[in-house]
Amino acid sequence: MVAIKTAKLGGTASDVVVGKVAHGLMMMTWRDPNVPLPDEEAFEAIKAGVDAMPHGVKMFLNSGEFYGPNASTANLELLARFYEKYPEYVERTFLSVKGGNKENSLVPDASPENLRRSVDKINTVLRGTKRVDLFECARVDDKVPIEDTIKTLVQLKKEGKFDHIGMSECSAATLRRANAVHPIAAVEIEVSLWSYEEETKKVIETAKELGIAVIAYSPLGRGFLTGSIKSPDNLAPQDMRRHFSRFQEENFKHNMAIVEALKVVAAKKGITPAQLCIAWVASRGPHIIPLPGSSSKQRNLENIAAGNIELTAAELAEIDEILARHTVKGGRYRDDVDPSVLHLWG
Repeated sequence: MVAIKTAKLGGTASDVVVGKVAHGLMMMTWRDPNVPLPDEEAFEAIKAGVDAMPHGVKMFLNSGEFYGPNASTANLELLARFYEKYPEYVERTFLSVKGGNKENSLVPDASPENLRRSVDKINTVLRGTKRVDLFECARVDDKVPIEDTIKTLVQLKKEGKFDHIGMSECSAATLRRANAVHPIAAVEIEVSLWSYEEETKKVIETAKELGIAVIAYSPLGRGFLTGSIKSPDNLAPQDMRRHFSRFQEENFKHNMAIVEALKVVAAKKGITPAQLCIAWVASRGPHIIPLPGSSSKQRNLENIAAGNIELTAAELAEIDEILARHTVKGGRYRDDVDPSVLHLWG
């Protein structure tokens, strides 16, 4: 068996070693409630990833207070059932949980009262089955100075409610300000072959300078870059991607050219397009930890294996040439909504 590549977290978690590829759990519960994922299927997917880790290496799991229908705690409830059934996996996983929104909402609220409510709610739902290793506000609340947000989190950490502080969807400048108050263990941002903006690069560089791990979510472009979605019609009526600009029909057709070109590179290397995308994100630096989401055992193992794939200088140059030739059409979310409303890059 090939040894799994690893990465270190940062800040107060700099002694924690995790697998190079993390496991996002959101889509296990952020789905049509009429078609729930059976617990055992979810559990097998989680276990497979943990079991693939070498001795002493933790699997980085990513959850959220609002990862369920109507921004419910369904994802945390699933995790509580998992840890209850498989307590031997508690110490083998590093659990990151996003919160800090108004209750049952996607609206940021970094007031001291709401951050306490959020953290307490998360711990209540987990029922003591697993300690929260890292807590991060899902978005930066522009109504609260980041210094005050971090001070509140430091207090909650001192009270023993979680172990480490992370950041999510923040700018490089905000990350630096936050880290000056308390060491940040990890920053979660979107990184992929079609989401590699200038601010993304700045965050990656700043995190490297400050010794912070980058948790790179959506490395597969929300599934688009895998080539498995042939048309917007392949998406379920309730699928949130139907509202995103890059998935609109005209943009979709244009962006498929990128996927077709990447398929050629992947085929030559004998890997899947998804593995190519994850390997490219991983190549951005030793502190980068790709975070693909997966609800199946097979897919999770395929994603983890991508962390071991080395892309040659020639392959990276070929990918750069593809991206230079095919510009991405459409914003990361919706072009008709101001990015500040989506609380990006706070």
